Amino acid sequence: MVARILMPSAATSRGTTPYAGVKGVRVFATLLSTMSTIAQDVSVKRVRIESIDIVRGAVMILMTLDHVRDFFGDSGVNPTDLATTAVPLFFTRWITHFCAPVFFLLTGTGAYLSLSRKSKRELSRFLFTRGLWLIFLEMVPLRCLGLQFNFDYHVTMLLVLWALGWSMIVLSALVYLPDPVVTAFGVVMIATHNLVDSVNSSNPLWTILHSQNVILATPQHVVFVAYPLVPWVGVTAVGYGLGRIYGWPAARRKMLLARLGVGLIAAFLVLRGINGYGDPRRWAAQKSAAFTVLSFLNATKYPSSLLFLLMTVGPALLCMWALDGRTPPALRPVLIIGKVPMFYYLLHIPLIHAIAVIVCYVRYGQVHWMFESPSLRHFPITAPPGWGFSLPTTYLVWTVVVLALYPLCRWFTALKQRRSDPWLSYF
Repeated sequence: MVARILMPSAATSRGTTPYAGVKGVRVFATLLSTMSTIAQDVSVKRVRIESIDIVRGAVMILMTLDHVRDFFGDSGVNPTDLATTAVPLFFTRWITHFCAPVFFLLTGTGAYLSLSRKSKRELSRFLFTRGLWLIFLEMVPLRCLGLQFNFDYHVTMLLVLWALGWSMIVLSALVYLPDPVVTAFGVVMIATHNLVDSVNSSNPLWTILHSQNVILATPQHVVFVAYPLVPWVGVTAVGYGLGRIYGWPAARRKMLLARLGVGLIAAFLVLRGINGYGDPRRWAAQKSAAFTVLSFLNATKYPSSLLFLLMTVGPALLCMWALDGRTPPALRPVLIIGKVPMFYYLLHIPLIHAIAVIVCYVRYGQVHWMFESPSLRHFPITAPPGWGFSLPTTYLVWTVVVLALYPLCRWFTALKQRRSDPWLSYF
């Protein structure tokens, strides 16, 4: 998640075979099968929209794969550098591109749906306080007890919870506007922000809004904005507008989801084919047809381009259409995780880091590297000599992490069903 932001890294290509991606799919299928046998006895009240929770749960699981690569991969390997990557490595990274767009989109959708039990004033206050809470979580507990296992603050990354928190704070003001205005605000931001791609400024405000850069650099401390707020604020606003359709009749809603999904994918294919506006990174013919396809799909994530969002949000809407009104038994474990995404998020990074500490001790007999992040190039850990594992090993650790967290998610889901304490809404 972090090291690859500066020089995108993932599992090393050592030991990677053309079948690693297939193995990963098989591992995921086995994972779902194992968990679904447990999920059958969890009674889930249908007070939430299950298609949304399933899609949210799926991206949380995929996100775990991405973060496992951060701790167990070779930080010197860039999975999206077509000069050095392998096809399985590229797609292992590419599939996780769906996580952030869906997370921000459904945050907005969930905010709108909560209007069924909150006034706009109550919703605004909740969004504002929850946004502040997420920023705090990013900068203190998750930084010190999850990503880095230290309190020195030599390096601080402003990551997804930072951007999500500010998106919620902005949405807390937008909710007072008419719903179509909120939606239009988001659409315009997404569609037009690539017009300023050529602006090259190190101004801290510009960095926070639209450009990855350092906003504080001293001999002792560095703060790096990894997730500029544009266009994520817009994606959240669009998600808020999307929430309206869940008050429509099912047939009308499903038709719109299908049309939007197909339309966004078609727009991506057309605009990407033209190779002009929408992404600062152009695609080009490569050494083989397969790598030319990779170039075509290699849209820019930081900051997320228009084409990146078309490529990821379109398929997500089609998934929401396909799952609307039905929950396949095999996906019930995913549903459970999707009901408690913040709880899952706050646990999975410390668990991955703890496993890395154990593996490091077994392999080297010492673990100091796992607690050291002295510079941007050594974040979230300082890789020990020879550190970096194959894709199959990465998929194995991913499976272990998800299996370990699933029972806790079942427990927390049941707790939230039994109790209505206000603090639970912040997880």
